[in-house]
Amino acid sequence: MTVPTDALPPTAQAPAAAPPTAPARTPRPGGARPFRLTVPPVSGFVRPRHLVVCAGLCVAVFLTLCWHVSVGEYPIPLPDVAHALLGSGDPGTLLVVRELRLPRAVVGLLAGLALGMSGALFQTMTRNPLASPDMIGLTQGAGTAVVAGIVLGWDFGLGTQALGLLGAFVSALLVYGLAWRRGTTGYRIILVGIGVSWMCLSATDFLVARGGRFQAQAALGWMVGNLNGRDWQQAAPLAASLAVLVPVTLLVGRLMRTLLLGDDVAQGLGTRVQLVRLVVLVTGVGLVAFATAAAGPVAFVALAAPQIAQRLCRTAWPPPLAAGLTGALVVLASDVVARELVPGTELPVGIVTGVLGAPVLLWLLIRVNRAGSGG
Repeated sequence: MTVPTDALPPTAQAPAAAPPTAPARTPRPGGARPFRLTVPPVSGFVRPRHLVVCAGLCVAVFLTLCWHVSVGEYPIPLPDVAHALLGSGDPGTLLVVRELRLPRAVVGLLAGLALGMSGALFQTMTRNPLASPDMIGLTQGAGTAVVAGIVLGWDFGLGTQALGLLGAFVSALLVYGLAWRRGTTGYRIILVGIGVSWMCLSATDFLVARGGRFQAQAALGWMVGNLNGRDWQQAAPLAASLAVLVPVTLLVGRLMRTLLLGDDVAQGLGTRVQLVRLVVLVTGVGLVAFATAAAGPVAFVALAAPQIAQRLCRTAWPPPLAAGLTGALVVLASDVVARELVPGTELPVGIVTGVLGAPVLLWLLIRVNRAGSGG
């Protein structure tokens, strides 16, 4: 016999169902906030910390640029430098700032921006913090081509910049071709790149030993990474190349981050892994090739800047824009130190970045080894 529910005592009745509650939202990593625009139809995530870091780096880069232009045998106060950059001031100050010192500072800023973004691309693509153009043979290939042009006269009327571009692209094609085996992986690119870099270094040393005294001095001065004597002829091609490559870098960044999940997962999400990796490789090579052609192979900037930016932004990958701004700040500050460290002597900027970057490389090696992936 069925007993009506109303006849049961209150303690025996079924408890009332609890009202439904809204599911708790899982916080996005890094404090990311979603956004959606109707016109144009764009959606994505905004990371407030990333924006704050980039804004702070922009201010720091501008102040360092003014400091870079103000120091020298004829010191100029910072307010006068700011006025000269805006086109006002006495003719003498305008001449010193805009024609003599500003081109060198602009080349350093753009070269640091390109090297930092290139390092972020390669480190994200290979999922390895040690991957940078310095480590996989790109800058060494550019150096070998330039030294061959200086020592052997094989410039074919191209000039130092064109030779640097050609050497970097040939080195990249060699690395990509040797690493290809039904596709490429970041691990193989790093291993092959290390071998190619040592081949290029050996060829460069042979060419320097074979060349004459003045040829060897000219080659060594360029190989270290040097901003001495840079003018608008070096700055203009670098600026034009970055106007194309920087937007491409930012657009490919979203697809590139899926590579952090591994090739199988990225393919499952619809990412064409090999095509994305090829686009990233070409873009990164273009950035480092134009930067190296303008300023020489400035050491360790592409290695250290992405890691510094990643820790400032607290992201799981090196953010390209913040890495580029960090690289620009490092190159500008290092060039000021190189100019003022030894009175009466302007050291190449690559010496200072090498001294600052070597401890960063050792720290990364120790960290990777502790993580169990360093061998």
